[in-house]
Amino acid sequence: MLDLPLIWAGLIATAVLLYVVLDGFDLGVGILFPFARRKEERDVMMNTVAPVWDGNETWLVLGGGGLLAAFPGAFSVLMPALYLPVLLMLAGLILRGVAFEFRFRARDRGRKFWTQMFAGGSILTAVAQGLILGGFIQGVTVQGGRFAGGTFDWLTPYSLLVAAGLVAGYALLGGAWLMMKTKDNLHGDAKRWTLISAGAVAALLAAVSLATLYIHPRIASRWGFDLSNGFAIDWAALAPLLVIPAVGLAGLAMVFVMARKGSHRWPFVGAIAVFLSGYLGLAASFVPYVAPYALDYRQAAAPDNALALMLWGTAFILPLILIYTAWVYWVFRGKVDEESGYHH
Repeated sequence: MLDLPLIWAGLIATAVLLYVVLDGFDLGVGILFPFARRKEERDVMMNTVAPVWDGNETWLVLGGGGLLAAFPGAFSVLMPALYLPVLLMLAGLILRGVAFEFRFRARDRGRKFWTQMFAGGSILTAVAQGLILGGFIQGVTVQGGRFAGGTFDWLTPYSLLVAAGLVAGYALLGGAWLMMKTKDNLHGDAKRWTLISAGAVAALLAAVSLATLYIHPRIASRWGFDLSNGFAIDWAALAPLLVIPAVGLAGLAMVFVMARKGSHRWPFVGAIAVFLSGYLGLAASFVPYVAPYALDYRQAAAPDNALALMLWGTAFILPLILIYTAWVYWVFRGKVDEESGYHH
């Protein structure tokens, strides 16, 4: 007998991770847009993501739509708690999508406006996603299976810190992507952006990790820290989890070392490792809860017959999406330059 709620929890978690990494780098390109020296370089930056940016957002649809369909209990609790940042995120995604199309066709004055809108939409989306993540981590007030908190519970110094960290993380992904996809002066600028972003990510990730331990004693306990007793450590609980921050530190080290050496691909691999570490840290902190610490995935799941029906459709569609996505990345795998677009 299949454990359908667990399967769907895994599918949605994977979709969200794929979205964060894939759409993260093209949001990062938008965040870095204002720092390009010339409009021709901005054209190249945009061309590096033009074939894939809309496909990257497919995973957001699967994650959000899957949450609604597979875990309606969680959706009904989380959405009222996070309506405003979710609407801000959608506004940012719409703005950058419109700007993406209009910028290519605009003349000088219009192009400058749409350039600003593309950067603004990317930053707004990243900030909103950070506020959603911060609001989720700090917890949602639930009574009787319903959201019972306030409209602005998500807006706290902690969630703003998380938002700053996510913006820096996306800038890191964007810079590392541009190192992989560009040449000459733009590649050199991307190297500088990547190193600066990596420094910001290291500082903000450490700050968010410490702040999380202080705002959530239950998370601190899971990681083996007893803050009521100074900073006592239960090494038996902490030791198995040390591999997670080790992955993040190895990723940051890879970014710093390989970017300084001028590597084209390894900084991007390192940036992905940093995000994977953060995601695994969240999983270790919250599993099995989908609304910390009020609702777990079994309590929030739809009936098994509904989950089974959806799984049949997903089993057919998901491999097609993965194959198509891999094919697009393979076709557009080369470098991009100002003269002739892609080079294989």
